[in-house]
Amino acid sequence: MPYCTQCGQPTLDVDVYCGSCGRRQPGADKKASTVGAGLTPRTASMLCYVPVVGWIPAIVVLASQKFRHERTVRFHAFQGIYLFVAWLLVDWVIGPIYGFSMGDFHGHWFGGHLITGLLKAAIFFTWIFMLIKTSHEELYRLPIIGELAERSVSEQR
Repeated sequence: MPYCTQCGQPTLDVDVYCGSCGRRQPGADKKASTVGAGLTPRTASMLCYVPVVGWIPAIVVLASQKFRHERTVRFHAFQGIYLFVAWLLVDWVIGPIYGFSMGDFHGHWFGGHLITGLLKAAIFFTWIFMLIKTSHEELYRLPIIGELAERSVSEQR
């Protein structure tokens, strides 16, 4: 069991600071775990396609040191983010445009709600499709979004 270099109290191997006196422990940089340290590239790639919230792990993957040189994982992170941006465009741009232009003239479901719902369903099923492809460790490039993701990965090299 290690001891604090300042006060001599017992500390744990993973402690960055002493619990008694607060002094930083030597070798703390080596002990501190990094974000995503326990994630495999396959799991990290899959997390980028969790419907609606996959953008959060995608940003974590792009920011982590562990996956800085993992081209495939970074591709999935960018593609997951761009898929979420497509969801936002449907929800915040296309939905209101059709909602305002159609109004109640064509009925509630014939107007913007049906079109927006179909587009959201298509994106949702694309997330599920990508989860399955990624779980089998297959690299699948979505039309347009995949090209953008590939370009984003290439620009960071």
